[in-house]
Amino acid sequence: MVHTCGMAKKSNSTVRPSKSISELLRLPKGPVNMASLDPAGRPGYPGHGKSDADGYTAAIGPILADLQERLFANGKSTPVDAKRVLLVLQGMDTSGKGGVITHAVGLVDPQGVHIKGFKAPTPEELSHDFLWRIRNALPDPGMIGIFDRSHYEDVLVVRVENLVPVSEWDGRYDLINTFEAELAAAGYLIIKCFLNISPGEQKLRLAARLADPSKYWKYNPRDVNAHEKWGAYMEAYKDALERCNTDAAPWYVIPSDRKWYRNWAIAEILKEQLVAQGFTWPAANFDVAAEKARVAAI
Repeated sequence: MVHTCGMAKKSNSTVRPSKSISELLRLPKGPVNMASLDPAGRPGYPGHGKSDADGYTAAIGPILADLQERLFANGKSTPVDAKRVLLVLQGMDTSGKGGVITHAVGLVDPQGVHIKGFKAPTPEELSHDFLWRIRNALPDPGMIGIFDRSHYEDVLVVRVENLVPVSEWDGRYDLINTFEAELAAAGYLIIKCFLNISPGEQKLRLAARLADPSKYWKYNPRDVNAHEKWGAYMEAYKDALERCNTDAAPWYVIPSDRKWYRNWAIAEILKEQLVAQGFTWPAANFDVAAEKARVAAI
């Protein structure tokens, strides 16, 4: 089956789609054709385009904030049973992981968010198995954890740059699936987003960083080296998407050439997934009537 996620035609319709954004952007199981994943698509977007995107994204904020507060409250009240959310952001450089954290995750209270970026492993991390540093960065009960890059670096960068033998990285897909299944069974809600950007758009964003002195700090010469290996990286992403797309931890493919759509789509997916959890406020662990009387008597 050829996957057509993200290939919807442009539309000026303001009518909500019959399917949720989670359904529209969830990667179907089976073979993945990377060429069929449209990085400029905007499936399910209810508005006209960039001009009204800020409004649609902002409208998600109060709902998302309420849901996150309920999640956080349960984590404080009943940590043993509380859910944890893990949002994995994976994509090529300039695909917008930082932008998602600012504009989508930024809609909720930062006290309930734990952000972890994964760069090249340290000597200590290299002395352990590749999932050791991931386990150490998992969110606490009631928290939303954000992985800016993740354990998938160990079947992407490691593979393309030939950092370990093929036999080693090839065995990691099954280890990742087992790991994610264990997390889901322990009460983690895993939302994995592949930020799909085109090579042409990446080139424009790299050039924009070089054209603005205030953005030099964002530029890394190594990004050009990765761009030159685009084909190899897409093949690596194809296998990661195809081999680690399970019911416990499915992939969502996010068209990311349009920053405004990317941010709205991930905020909407996060909202939909939290709504589906049916979070309620934790019950009081004290005698409410007695405490009301005590407060009235102060």
